[in-house]
Amino acid sequence: MEKAELLEKFSAYAPHVDTAMLAKAFDFSVKAHADQERASGEHYFVHCDAVASSLVDWKMDLPTICAGLLHDVLEDTPISAETLAAEFGDEVTKMVLGVTKLDHLQFSSHDDAQAENWRRMLLATAQDIRVIVIKLADRLHNMKTLNFLNKEKQKRIAHETLTLYAPLAHRLGMFQLKSQLEDLAFMYLFPAEYEDLNQKVNAQLATREVTLAKFKESVEQALANSNIPHRILARTKSLNSIYQKMLRQNKPFEEIQDALGVRVITDTVANCYALLGIVHTQFKPVAGSFTDYISIPKMNLYRSLHTTVMGPGGELVEIQIRTEEMHRTAEYGIAAHWRYKTGETARDAHLEEKLNWLRQWIEWLQDLKSPREFLDSLKTDLELNQVFVFTPAGEVKALPAGATALDFAFAVHTEIGMACVGAMVNNKMVKLDHQLKSGDICKILTKKGSAPKKDWLNFTRTARARSKIRHYLREKGIVA
Repeated sequence: MEKAELLEKFSAYAPHVDTAMLAKAFDFSVKAHADQERASGEHYFVHCDAVASSLVDWKMDLPTICAGLLHDVLEDTPISAETLAAEFGDEVTKMVLGVTKLDHLQFSSHDDAQAENWRRMLLATAQDIRVIVIKLADRLHNMKTLNFLNKEKQKRIAHETLTLYAPLAHRLGMFQLKSQLEDLAFMYLFPAEYEDLNQKVNAQLATREVTLAKFKESVEQALANSNIPHRILARTKSLNSIYQKMLRQNKPFEEIQDALGVRVITDTVANCYALLGIVHTQFKPVAGSFTDYISIPKMNLYRSLHTTVMGPGGELVEIQIRTEEMHRTAEYGIAAHWRYKTGETARDAHLEEKLNWLRQWIEWLQDLKSPREFLDSLKTDLELNQVFVFTPAGEVKALPAGATALDFAFAVHTEIGMACVGAMVNNKMVKLDHQLKSGDICKILTKKGSAPKKDWLNFTRTARARSKIRHYLREKGIVA
């Protein structure tokens, strides 16, 4: 993207912000990387420009885009952090430092290096969530240009993207990005399966588009007399999500039925439920398919109503109903909360509160000393599949799939976890290592004077529980 185009795209959503620093960062990065090339043979700055372009697409603020343009300056050029701070200030420099990799340090294995990279990045993220958004933009462009690397590097980077970056994008609510990263990784990890599925999806595309258009029309007719403001978007599932469903259900592509979907977007929460009522009156809902993420939002801020219905031709179609604000958050996730109004950053009033889970989670992860355990915990806590478990009072706790009654105890309160001696799930006594399912009602039994045991570490899955147990055992001299 040319400099003028980048400034113009930024000014379109931040008209009152002076773009002088953005122009300066653009020129500074071009000059700093002047003698460098990418593996593709292109000028290195093409990468910095691509990262900044993604950040502008996600409507990030000025310091973040500047840091995106400069994100490799400290790592790949002789320029120092002091020089960068003098030119662009502490805010931009701290973000660049947060993104900078640790290639110059010596590690005993690639796992150690990777874990230390993530630990460093997450520490920076604890202070500033924007660091992770830059890192994701960086990874997106690297994945798009992966074909210029050798096969071994392609597999390693694609695997890291699928197991860490895509789940992280999901956890931050950046669904569009998550799908892009998953499909790019899928293409390199399972090229034959990707090609086969891609051909089948493309072959069906014309038919699917006709089916979706007809269904959209029938939904429009059903909603026409409602006087509820709405717009309808058709969507098709990503290749990777279709492939994962084929594996889960052990079915060929031809039998995967709800690869079709529509989104109905309206103005208020009340109208979301009103539209759901109309949809269920007009189309036969599939039993057990309704999920309410408005009253019980996902941990990554995602809110929407989901239901699957039978279309006019007998096809299954998933419908998602949400407000405009929910839709913006679903597309951009955390990035949607950096918005400009009248010349200053207008952050969501509740953003800090919404990000508390992320900060706490990062804090717990820092307590894990072994790189292998750190990475395992990180992957567990980024688990895409969650279970929703109720306290006896009806409060909902979201936990990664495979979480145990003991994980639930620590999710309710640290003190309850520490003094936990047993659990009742759906009024039946269970062991502490009992794995929970969505909809379970879990009551934790405690005993005064009881304390964590070393073997608890064998069956707890969440970073929070493991961190608290380790901390206690370390204080007692039981573990290092």
